[in-house]
Amino acid sequence: MRDVLDRIGDKWSLLVIGTLRRERLRFSELQRHIPGISQRMLTLTLRQLERDGLITRTVHAEVPPRVEYELTPLGGTLIQLAMALADWAIENHPRIEDSRAAYDAAHQR
Repeated sequence: MRDVLDRIGDKWSLLVIGTLRRERLRFSELQRHIPGISQRMLTLTLRQLERDGLITRTVHAEVPPRVEYELTPLGGTLIQLAMALADWAIENHPRIEDSRAAYDAAHQR
């Protein structure tokens, strides 16, 4: 169970899943939609999500090759959870920042 929680709780997986919630996207489109993710990290995250059965990778036989990623039905079951976490983070972000600032001020040396 821990390996599954590690996957969906890492820094990038839920962002990739959330980005794919509406449509299939190419690698470059995903990278544009997810600020701060490196090409290497996106590649690793996509491979891990594909291995776990949460996304599919489709290679279209054309020149130049076109590769698209989309959620599987299993990956789609994470959307409500991902959106609930995102809503929570948005709602509580100011309070968390305030708590961090208060902690840092109290623990400065």
